[in-house]
Amino acid sequence: MDFLLNDRSIHGQFHTVNDFFIAVEKLMEIRREIVRVGSELFCHRDIASARVTPHANMPQAIQSMDREKQRAWIQWLTRFGPYWMDVRQHGEDDWLELGDGDLVTDTAIGEAAFCRLHDLNRELVSVDPSGWLFDPITVTWRRMDQSREAVDVKNHWSMETVSRSLAAAPLPFNSWQALEERARHACNRLTISNDAFVEFHGHPYAPGAAERIWILLNTLNTYFACVDRDGNRTPEGDWMYTQYFTGKKAWFTPSSKSEKDDFELDLTFPHPDEPGKYLLCSWHGKVKTPQIRIHFAWPITANAPVYVAYVGPKITKR
Repeated sequence: MDFLLNDRSIHGQFHTVNDFFIAVEKLMEIRREIVRVGSELFCHRDIASARVTPHANMPQAIQSMDREKQRAWIQWLTRFGPYWMDVRQHGEDDWLELGDGDLVTDTAIGEAAFCRLHDLNRELVSVDPSGWLFDPITVTWRRMDQSREAVDVKNHWSMETVSRSLAAAPLPFNSWQALEERARHACNRLTISNDAFVEFHGHPYAPGAAERIWILLNTLNTYFACVDRDGNRTPEGDWMYTQYFTGKKAWFTPSSKSEKDDFELDLTFPHPDEPGKYLLCSWHGKVKTPQIRIHFAWPITANAPVYVAYVGPKITKR
């Protein structure tokens, strides 16, 4: 489990620069504890220019900070991160809002909420003092069909609650093998080929890509429960199909005709239950950075397993 620094929680609220320094020290202590156990506190690149007091932004405020503390603070925010935008899961078109209608798309709050909605645990850390010292933060995702889904995001501003969450959290997947093991265990409606992940052997692990793969597989797993034996979708299945399988920004699409013509052999995989038979798995889920694909059999119906044949680097590269 990782944490995101709530970028909304630095909003010019400090009466003095020294008040800000005290809050920074507390936040850095929390960050050190998070990193110590192998998790991360992600931040936004732009937070380094946030307004700190009514009269000073951060670059101005830190001029009088102790040099060592200043260096650690600035290196985190401007050099090393990590930055949640680099592993971002929600899109610019995803409408995420608070109960009062305040839009939180493109913020850590929106990112954490979107991840929680897709079974990827993210929690927030807010600066103390700020206008964000309440827990949980409830976010509503307004979907394409204008239906809404709300989620509570855990919000921290003390070492005590962060420590409790870390102690209770399941171990994260931190390798391709761990991701595969988690997927095989949790996505029990999918039939994942024995060698589906073999192309990852020897490839450097990419945490952001692994998290995206997890979301895609989990979405396929959920969609299977929304389709009957004749291929008819439930109302939830209709929404999922519209949301994830259609449109310019669909998560799952078929390969183009030219790709199928040029790469038909590469997109054909042994049938999981019928030796000697093969399946063309041109439908795929997409990870953009790096280019990774999840190839699976289509159509999806309740009377046949959802066969995931391949998870790895893009096959149809020209």
